[in-house]
Amino acid sequence: MLGIRNLAAVGTAALAMMPVTAFATPVIPTSLSVGGMFLQAHWVVKLVMIGLALASVATWTVFIAKLLELRKATATEQQVHDQVIALRSLRDAALDSNLAFTPLVRDALTEMRLSSDALSDPEGIKERVVSRFQRHEASVARNMTRGVNVLATIGAVAPFVGLFGTVWGIMNSFIGIAEKQTTNLAVVAPGIAEALLATAIGLVAAIPAVVIYNHFSRRIAAHRALVSDSAAAILRLVSRDLSRGQAVVLAKEG
Repeated sequence: MLGIRNLAAVGTAALAMMPVTAFATPVIPTSLSVGGMFLQAHWVVKLVMIGLALASVATWTVFIAKLLELRKATATEQQVHDQVIALRSLRDAALDSNLAFTPLVRDALTEMRLSSDALSDPEGIKERVVSRFQRHEASVARNMTRGVNVLATIGAVAPFVGLFGTVWGIMNSFIGIAEKQTTNLAVVAPGIAEALLATAIGLVAAIPAVVIYNHFSRRIAAHRALVSDSAAAILRLVSRDLSRGQAVVLAKEG
């Protein structure tokens, strides 16, 4: 009986000497909501998240602005194309108030006026008209792609920026493990979650940027093809006038 009492006393003394933390349930030190993880993240990870959020805002801003621009430009160009293909002479386009000031018709009339002393060389005139049309198409392509290339940059870079934030956050988590001298998942998990949030935001910024960029690439190609169709229709008008001998009248009126 005395031996049992001695063992109990020794056990009680040993328990008293052990640290309280050995039996305490670890408490998660941070909030695991998105806002809480952002606020408690390392300042480098915060900068990464803010940059990716701004990139996402830029993506949707470009999407809305470019969508409206393309819709308006395509509708206008479609109207010009539908009107031009129904004409028989470039003079008819010059007399139409809606067509006379369009870039393609204006370029054709300008070249006819400048070539008024070289009407005996119809092929040369057509080559110069085609050259003007090509420059116009290139200008349209440059204007339409302005801002769209930013989407390609965001789509390519954002995942890697998010990955950088994740690597930095996990590195800090391992440093915290070393400082606290514990591998308990409840202690490590918040820092890793904060780090993974950076990758998630990077994907949120990158995926829409890539999808929108591909969409606009197709739309811009279709718009450029429509401009090319309009240019071809106007070139046919120029060719008809040269064949009919009406280029002299156009050159004088120009």
